[in-house]
Amino acid sequence: MVAAGPTPARLALALAAAIALPAAAAPPAPGIAADAASSAASTPAGAQDDRHVKDLDSVVVTASPLPDTAENLIRPVEVLAGARLDEAKSNSLGDTVNKLPGVQSSYFGPGVGRPIIRGFDGARVQVLSDGLGSGDVSTVSVDHAVTIEPFLADQIEVLKGPSTLLYGSGAIGGAVNVVDGRIPQAATDQPLQGRAELRAGSVNDEKTGMARLDGTSASGNLVFHFDALHRETGDYDIPGYAENAEHMAEEGEVPDPASRGTLANSALRTDSGALGVTWVGDRGFLGVGYSLFNTRYGVPGHEHAHEEGDDHAHDDEHEGEEAHAEEGGVRIVMDQRRGELRGGLDDLGPFASLRVKLAHTDYTHTEYEGEDVGTVFENESTEGRVELVHKPWGGWDGAFGLQWAQRDFEAVGDEAFVPASQSRDTGLFWIGRRQFDALRLELGARHDRNGIDVADATADAGRPDRDFNTTSLSTALRWDVTEDFHLSLGLDRAQRSPTAEELYSSGLHVATGSVELGDPGLDAETANRAEVGLHWHNGPLTLGASLYHVRYADFIYLADTGIEEHDGPLRVWTQDDARFNGAEASVDWNFADNDSGLWNLRLFGDVVRAKLSGSGTRQLDVSVPHGDHSHDYSVDLTRGGNLPRIAPWRVGGELRWERGPLRASLGAVRYAEQDRVAEFEHATPGYTLVDAHLAWHADTAHDNAWEIFLDGSNLLDKEARVHTSFLKDVAPLPGRGISAGVRVFF
Repeated sequence: MVAAGPTPARLALALAAAIALPAAAAPPAPGIAADAASSAASTPAGAQDDRHVKDLDSVVVTASPLPDTAENLIRPVEVLAGARLDEAKSNSLGDTVNKLPGVQSSYFGPGVGRPIIRGFDGARVQVLSDGLGSGDVSTVSVDHAVTIEPFLADQIEVLKGPSTLLYGSGAIGGAVNVVDGRIPQAATDQPLQGRAELRAGSVNDEKTGMARLDGTSASGNLVFHFDALHRETGDYDIPGYAENAEHMAEEGEVPDPASRGTLANSALRTDSGALGVTWVGDRGFLGVGYSLFNTRYGVPGHEHAHEEGDDHAHDDEHEGEEAHAEEGGVRIVMDQRRGELRGGLDDLGPFASLRVKLAHTDYTHTEYEGEDVGTVFENESTEGRVELVHKPWGGWDGAFGLQWAQRDFEAVGDEAFVPASQSRDTGLFWIGRRQFDALRLELGARHDRNGIDVADATADAGRPDRDFNTTSLSTALRWDVTEDFHLSLGLDRAQRSPTAEELYSSGLHVATGSVELGDPGLDAETANRAEVGLHWHNGPLTLGASLYHVRYADFIYLADTGIEEHDGPLRVWTQDDARFNGAEASVDWNFADNDSGLWNLRLFGDVVRAKLSGSGTRQLDVSVPHGDHSHDYSVDLTRGGNLPRIAPWRVGGELRWERGPLRASLGAVRYAEQDRVAEFEHATPGYTLVDAHLAWHADTAHDNAWEIFLDGSNLLDKEARVHTSFLKDVAPLPGRGISAGVRVFF
């Protein structure tokens, strides 16, 4: 078990905060109230009171240096805020955004879920905390969690399509920006405001408590932020057995009746907190913040039970494996400490504003095999970003940007399959937009220099340091056909340099249960995208749809060779040309607003096809190191067919109702069977997930409020296995669950 028994002291502290803090929020002093009112218009979304957000299209998206509402932005974007975010919040960031059109989640147990945007994941999707990288190593391995806590978010912004222009090589598939306001940028609306929440869940015995405080001094110049969260769960319930029937039949296994109904080693515990202080003046601000994130979670289905013996007689390599077979599950303990500095200055002559962001992150991730330490991952990173927004030049609004980052990474242990490395990235960009009557044009360009230096021993072994230069260009056009109807066109050319994992992996990757080999000779991949979209908003009805095509040159992917090594299947990082084609559509309709309440119907669907675009096969020579010798193979890789682990198409709907203090919703999402699979990949059955939400909201004196909520998930108790997950055959999603709790706003 990762999480021990309940910790009454921590839960009591969260409960005390939830009950007592509203009482501390006295009516505002007149002077401060006036100052707060005057600054409300310029307050960033992260500092606003978001409890009353209804129309997500009207939320200002802050991920761009030229912020605008979600409806007005030319590029495809989705936003979660307000009650919609409260209902969607989950243990992982991926699961929180999972119901947005075009967005799904990876899955490696309840502790790990990374966003997948239009079929792209891992090193192609950048995860951001208020515009800066999260500083974790979630792209190194699929069992590494994102170090951002969704429960503490004010809003979450999903940029669909290449975002390399804004955030560099790692955002070629998109970006997810979590706005948490941990370093305030403006005075709060009230001298003291915040929120708190307590919840408990049935499917995993969840207990979560969080609290947040934001306040402004009497002078109106000093603003502070504080937040804290504690979560703990046990192993979660499942409808049947952890291992699917087909997989067990192939292995000739019979399920253990004692294992039915619970996924072993799926417990987790998370603690997170932050403190930020900002000085706010008439023309700008300067703030500092410090945060921590600590989580402990099990990796289901990973007991490290190795086979006895070795067909190749490596007795010395596998000495003591009988002991490993008895160790029990793999557990991960992750700890991150992060310091940030942010500042801004307005009205600088020809420039409208200057924004500077700097973060330093220390990250440690320890994998335990039973009681023994298996592998330790350490990552120290520093990232800086400068955005200089200029006033209109020749009718163009625009911004220059400079971004740089450095990462020192090291993995120590018997199963460290990636060598120590130092990565450095520097990017310079410009983005601008101009209005031509009913047409709005947006242009952008960016150039990056990326380098990876590896340890001397790695370089001596034929895996040299690498340097890359990448360039991204972007054009987007929006035509307002009428006030309510507009069409959009996007054209992008984006490049991504390979990561250290893709270049230098060598050995057993325990998370995927395979032997992975990198290729030090990989080139940068290039994506050319074309997308057309439409948006129609007329009174209570909103329609949106998009079609996109992405043509990749030298697409980097992990290919299964069909070869079985002693430790598992052999997979190699390689590259070839590929094509991604997809579509998304959504409908949002307030179909009734009368004495019975406000009724809303939301429907959505998305699909993506991802294939290698060549034909025939190509030969690849592979050498697998084994101590003082190697196993050499020559494999034929297909140049056509489906790419592995692509999310299936799906359709979903939700019926919402609001009347007075009550609101409720009932929704369902159908995930199709994924039978368009790569070579050596198995199909995954489809499934339907049904959820429901009920809340009662009450406003109290001095603009305080509280609400009681009841949430239900997987109400039909269906067995659901995520096709994109390496654990799909051994770890289904949780079964039927009921959560209840209370939220306080003040």
